[in-house]
This record gives sequence, C-alpha cells and structure tokens, in this order.
Amino acid sequence: MTQGGKKSDLKDPKSFSPCIAIGTEQTKFEKFKEESKFLKDPLKTELDNQSDHFTNDAVQLLKFHGSYQQDDREARHKGEGRDWQMMLRLRSPGGRIPASLFLSLNELSNQLGNGTLRATTRQAFQMHGIRKENLREVIGTIIRSMGSTLAACGDISRNVTAPAAPYEKGAYPAARKLSNQIADLLAPVAAESTYLDLWVDGDLSYRIRPSRIVRSVRKRQKVGGVFSGNDHEPLYGPTYLPRKFKCAVTVPGDNSVDLLTNDIGIVVFTKENGSLQGCNVYVGGGMGRTHNNEKTFARLAEPLGYVDSENVLDLIQSILALQRDYGDRQKRRNARMKYLIHDQGIEWFKKELKSKYFSKPIKPLRSEVKKKFEDYLGWHQQSKGMWFIGIPLMSGRLKGEKKRILSQIVKTYQLEVRLTANQDLLLCNIGTYQKASISKALNSIGIDGKVNHSSLTKHAMACPAFPLCGLAITEAERVLPSVLERIESLLNSLGLKRSILVRMTGCPNGCARPYMAELGLVGSGPNQYQLWLGGTPNLQNLAKPYLQKMAIQNLEKTLRPLFISWKNFGGKKSFGEYVIQLGDQKVLALLSEGAQEP
Repeated sequence: MTQGGKKSDLKDPKSFSPCIAIGTEQTKFEKFKEESKFLKDPLKTELDNQSDHFTNDAVQLLKFHGSYQQDDREARHKGEGRDWQMMLRLRSPGGRIPASLFLSLNELSNQLGNGTLRATTRQAFQMHGIRKENLREVIGTIIRSMGSTLAACGDISRNVTAPAAPYEKGAYPAARKLSNQIADLLAPVAAESTYLDLWVDGDLSYRIRPSRIVRSVRKRQKVGGVFSGNDHEPLYGPTYLPRKFKCAVTVPGDNSVDLLTNDIGIVVFTKENGSLQGCNVYVGGGMGRTHNNEKTFARLAEPLGYVDSENVLDLIQSILALQRDYGDRQKRRNARMKYLIHDQGIEWFKKELKSKYFSKPIKPLRSEVKKKFEDYLGWHQQSKGMWFIGIPLMSGRLKGEKKRILSQIVKTYQLEVRLTANQDLLLCNIGTYQKASISKALNSIGIDGKVNHSSLTKHAMACPAFPLCGLAITEAERVLPSVLERIESLLNSLGLKRSILVRMTGCPNGCARPYMAELGLVGSGPNQYQLWLGGTPNLQNLAKPYLQKMAIQNLEKTLRPLFISWKNFGGKKSFGEYVIQLGDQKVLALLSEGAQEP
C-alpha cells in the first residue's frame, strides 16, 4: 500500500506530549468551542432571531448538529444579499433508514427543501435548500421520526459506516451490530442534551439508548487516560476533537466501505454461531488535502493489530482519546489522526496507546481473504424468503420521478432503505411474493434489476460542488454524467470493454474519495482538474497525481495514448493496475504525448 506525504521532523517523539499538557496557547476556535456551553451558544440565540442566516460563530456550532450553511453561488449579485440555505446531514450507522424515516425525509425535502435527497459517501442522506426559519421544524421532525443529525458533521466522530447489505449470513450481522455500538459509544453526552434542547424543546425521551454492553464501556470513559477530565463530556471534553473522526466496520473480503480511508477501519471475525470473536484494526486513513501544500495529503490506514471481541469497544474509545490529546489543535489543516501517525510513526502510536489508554493485548493481524469492492446492485437473496435490490443513484442524488416512485414503493410495502458508501440505495426486506409487483414498479422508472458490469456509471462518484458548496473550485456532480459519457465513448472507440473506477471532486477535500480511484479528477481551477491515476478496483491502493491542471476539454486527447497502451498490452489487467505496472515516467510520457496533440 502506498502512502502520501513526506516524513516531517517537526516533532521529536521523545519530547512529544499531549496538546492538553504542553501549555501552548489555545487557538481562538478551540477557546470558542470550550466557551460554547457544549455547542449551544450563540446558536440557541440565533435560531430565534429574524435574520435569514447565521453568523460565522453559530455556523461553526451548527456543523456539530449536522448542518452546513450554504448559498447559491450562481445567485450572487453585487450589492444584493445572498440566497442563504442550509444543507442537513443525517446520522445513520451502516446506512439504515427505516421506512417511516425515509418517508418523513421525502416529505420534508419536498415541502421545506429543494425536492431532492442525496445519499452521501458515509451512508447517510443529506438534504439541501432548507431555509433558516424552517431548520428547527425539519430537524425536529427527523428526531420525532426516530432519526438524528447529531454529530453528522463537526469535530467529532462522524457517521459509522458498515456493509449496507442486510445479509443474515456470515459476519454481516455482527458487523452491523458493531457499527451501531460504536456509533452509540462515540456519541457526545453533554452535546446530546444541547441538541435535544435546541431542536425538540429538551424532550429527553429521544435520547440515544445504548445497549448494556455500550453502557458498561461508557463508564470507563471516566477512567485513566480515556477520561477527558470533564464530567459532563467525559470522552470528548468541552473542546471535542481537533478535527473530524471517521470509523468503518466490515467483514473479511468486503470492501464496500473503502475501509482504508478511515481514521479507524475494523474487520470483524465471528465464531461459528455468528457472534463476534475479534477484529483486525487499521488506523490513520483520510482523504482531505489542500492544493500546493505538501504537508497535507491523502493517506491509507495501516495495520494496528487484532483485538479480542471483549476489548474492541475499549480500544475504539482509547484511540479516539489519544487523538483527542495528541491531535494538532494549532493547525487545523494538519489536525486529522493521519498526520499524527505519519509524523510519529505507528510504533510510537502503539506504545503511547498501550501505556496511557489501553492495557489489553493487541495481537498481530489475522489473515484475511482478498478484499473486493462489493456494490450490491441488482437483486440479491437476503435470507430465506426475503430479498433486497440495489438501485444505482448517480452521485447519490434522488429526485424527480425516481424519487416519487421509490417513495411510493417504500410506503406501500413498508420497506427498509439502506444506503451504500458508493452512494447507492438498497430496498430491503422484500418477500418473494412481493418481487414481481415491486419489479414492475421499478421497471416504470428504468430499473430492471440487472447490472451492466462494463458501465462506468456503476461505480463512479462525484461531490456536489457547484452551485452550493462554498469550497468548490469547479464543477463535479453536474458534469460527471457528460464526463463519463466521453470516457466511455473513447474506450468504445478503442475497443476496450473494461470498466474504470472514476471519481470526481470540485476541490481537493476528497469528499468523493477521488484519491482511491483508477481515474480521479480533482478540481484545480475553473474547468481544470488534477489527474490522479493508479487506484485499484478493490480500493487497496492510493492513486498518484500525474497532471496538476488538465483542462476538461482536453480529457480525450490527454488519455487516448495511455488507453491505447493499455489496449496494446491486452487490457487484461485493470486500468489502475496497468498504470502501476507501467511506472510513473512512462505514464507521464504518454499523457504528455496526448496533451501535445493538436
């Protein structure tokens, strides 16, 4: 596995100590979090004023509650106010959306949003176009529909991902169970009270109700190095984390969750009866980076080791506590755990973890079967007499007639919805006797349950980018269909029938995980993109940047010589694997040859 970035000598491991102990001056933002009364002020006050938008201070707290403030950048006019609106993201471990919640989201998006829902790369729905004055009603309705947006954004543990497939076989049930346990374990305590106070008038009946096992492990958040020193928020403390924190759970061989892109990646092993036996644990992955800043980079998680089932949850909260204490709170661009592990090394990380936070054994990794990117598209048997169907959504966007028909199907048959980390949607718990009628309804919107395995659209992803994302440099979601059509047309003209994993973003933050793609396009200017190549179909290799600024109109002529070389080699290897085999210099020469064509 390749890693990004260069080794830094900024910190000496021998003298390195936690941020909370080194006496450095607290940054303005860290002080702001601490004084917010557990993410309440000034958000509480501004919710009740007459302004059509929040101030920057309130916006920073709003993220922890699952919302970002945006405006329509194409509606900006000099001397006029902005078209302010909120994006809202849900917390749904493993991508599970009960029928009642899905129907509420559908109605809310129609009445108080822009009419669409969007499945995210972390298996959650997000809504766009919500006005400030409607935000309390929308979040309150979601909570009362047994959903939540708490900790979907902000400096905190984000939505925990897991294989979306509702299989009752193998280790899948144990993986789903563990993802729910981790989500409850890492949920903030004091911030939850703030959340319910702001959005449902303090109704504590909607509190998270952890299992007995999780409650037991939570008690140990007030013990030893895991304890933040704050009784109200024992795991996080009043300043929460230096930056966001992501966990993923999967089963051996199933890499539907892009495991190595997470701060913590977990592979579960089960006993013959299906109960959890233990887990392989990987740490230090992350996709975000900044253009022209070599101190920021995408990185794959690396092995930490194997832990027995009874110690898994304690290890998870111990890792988070270590990042809480040692993560860089001075430079937010370098605050993710990947930079801590890159700078200090995995051996230092293990030593510090075991000496201050986690005293149980960490064993060598258990052997795993080769990982495969599972997409679950088409019809699959869920269990005896039960089925599910995977439905592709381009960039996760659910709208128009497809949204109307799917909502009608969910309502009629009370089907559970599950979202994948590839932004697709599963309809679950379909009885054998219901398959024919559901298939007929799906056929009316062009879904026949069959999968075109050569199609580029099957696995491609893009971030929203323009017009709502304030960080976007250029287009992504809106132009992805045409970009894929152009690439597919080029492949067909050359007689290449194999698919390529394509991902596209409007900026370098990596929201669609472009650095894992066989062909990644990362916005670097108006209608210009960095070209990343060399990811693999099973998402085990980090791509590399080969071109810094490629005009999108030059896409075909730039790629043509490389595609021809791939074809001449026989096209037997995947495109990403061929790029790796070819080597950087030959790849650059072919790209340069294409770029110079008239």
